[in-house]
Amino acid sequence: MQGTGDGAPEGGAAKGEGLPLDIAFLAGRGIASGDLRRAARRARETGEPAATALLANGWCAPETFYSALADEIGAAYLGRVAVAAGTRPVTALDVGMAPLEPCPGLPRFVAAPRGAAIAALLAQGRGAAGTLALTTPDALREAVFARCGPEIAKEAADGLARTAPHLSCRGGASRAQGAIALGVAVVALVAGLAVDGAFAWAALAASLVFLALSWLRLAACAIRVSTKPRRSPPRAPDSTLPTYTLLVPLRDEAKMARQLCDNILRLDYPREKLDIKLLVEADDPGTGAALRALRLPSCFEILTVPPGAPATKPRALNAALPLARDELTVVYDAEDAPEPDQLRLAAAAFAAAGPDLACLQARLSIRERADSTLTILFKLEYAALFDVVNPGLLALGLPIPLGGTSNHFRTAALRRLGGWDAWNVTEDADMGLRIAALGMRTADLPSTTWEEAPPRLSVWLRQRSRWMKGYMQTMITHTRDPLGAARRLGLARLCATWLFVGGTVASALLFPLSLAALVVTMLGLPIAGLDLTPLEHVRDPVVLVAATLATTTFGFGFLGAVAVVVEGLRRRRRLDLLRLVPLLPVYFFGVSVGAWRGLFDLLHRPHHWHKTAHGLAPAPKRRRGARKGDARKGDAPGKMPAE
Repeated sequence: MQGTGDGAPEGGAAKGEGLPLDIAFLAGRGIASGDLRRAARRARETGEPAATALLANGWCAPETFYSALADEIGAAYLGRVAVAAGTRPVTALDVGMAPLEPCPGLPRFVAAPRGAAIAALLAQGRGAAGTLALTTPDALREAVFARCGPEIAKEAADGLARTAPHLSCRGGASRAQGAIALGVAVVALVAGLAVDGAFAWAALAASLVFLALSWLRLAACAIRVSTKPRRSPPRAPDSTLPTYTLLVPLRDEAKMARQLCDNILRLDYPREKLDIKLLVEADDPGTGAALRALRLPSCFEILTVPPGAPATKPRALNAALPLARDELTVVYDAEDAPEPDQLRLAAAAFAAAGPDLACLQARLSIRERADSTLTILFKLEYAALFDVVNPGLLALGLPIPLGGTSNHFRTAALRRLGGWDAWNVTEDADMGLRIAALGMRTADLPSTTWEEAPPRLSVWLRQRSRWMKGYMQTMITHTRDPLGAARRLGLARLCATWLFVGGTVASALLFPLSLAALVVTMLGLPIAGLDLTPLEHVRDPVVLVAATLATTTFGFGFLGAVAVVVEGLRRRRRLDLLRLVPLLPVYFFGVSVGAWRGLFDLLHRPHHWHKTAHGLAPAPKRRRGARKGDARKGDAPGKMPAE
């Protein structure tokens, strides 16, 4: 993907006249004159140094650039380096310089200057040649990570748990939380053995949770939000745009490498202002090799995360966060295809908002497969959540658990939050609540990121069990200090938050019980009381009332959930998918299975990460008459990029 420009290489140094200082020295060194002129023009258009434009667009390989720079100032160029013990990783990579491991014939320091530091070094001439060797930024980073890997891994895993242990789930439930959970279980068991009609009462309790959650979602549904920005902001000049870091954690994603990079390069944002960090695990050489084979421009950085525990996505993100040099940061996943203008819309939204806005959550939608009912049902769920519920709750001033991708942050706010909780397997849900707990807020970004849904039930169940386990971890973390949480959020917001996160888990766990109550009432099956008396023969009026209320409540709750799905499909202009709504009870039952598996996982291996495999499904079939790259007719907002 490296670019080459028009025109022959410059024939001499004099031909560098008129070029910015930081690239003029390349004239006559084999770089096409057209590429040098384009870099100079992009520097004027973006306000970034010409060297940044040259490298970010792939018009010059980093090895060529830095070896020529070293020759220009009379310094040694090192293709591979080893930094000295005691190197501070964040400082070294921030300033682009580190002490070299002592070696005869080598200077004391090695540098990989970026941006304005290149012109500053050239202005010094040959004065620094005796004490400084040069290398590429990639080589310097690899050397620092090789020397400081254990330190980086430890901070990535335990940084939040060390500085704010009450905000991390590493320690699990407190003694008080454990005692309360045990007490509830004992009371439920005793009641089940001692109370006549216990099944009916339990079903009523379960149905009330389901109804309350449905009413919260319906309240969000009543808030009218646009599927697109109300006013498309005027296109900002490239020079006024903030710099943007993209963090993309990857594991076993070799087959997704090209598609991922193509989707990122479709973003309508100047490459000179992008710092794209592809985070590869140390035990996954295949993904790194696939990415390096693409010969990506230097706006991409392939960062190998040092080995360590837990082996989770948030730990990888934490390893890269200290290296985020830009004003804004966004997280994407391997299969993501964001709409091309998403970064510009996010930058405009941040610029128009106050400093309390820490995060923007873009809307996620599923690229459904015509041959997979499961992916279409997943699309229904996402339409309800990301096009109806989340925007509505945010409009009501309530916190939301973030989606796992397309979270746009102010980088300073992200650091203030302490990064991600490496021990929470749904770090996104936790982050959304922590933003509110620390007095900041999240807003909706009406821009779509297209995602791939698991086409296989086994993969879907593993993903769902991880999500449910993470929601349980998030509830454990954010219920340790309920009085403090009430002071920070306010009682109403706290209750709504607990209902949305905890109610999602509780309703999934209890869905089979509610469904069984409905079947008992409708069919008169003999399981209403402990004596297995058929419901139609139950004499106790209290039990009859409980059973009737349970079924009625469940019915209204389920209708509320369906109504939100229908509204989501209407906003997506995909009412053609209404034919699958009758299958939602089956889908909800699958969610319940995932929740119970998640509970089992929480008790036996709380920090295990069920990796979701991508690239399993064939390319989506286009409708008859559609052009390559078209979205499904009417699917809004935005179009699905070409596969």
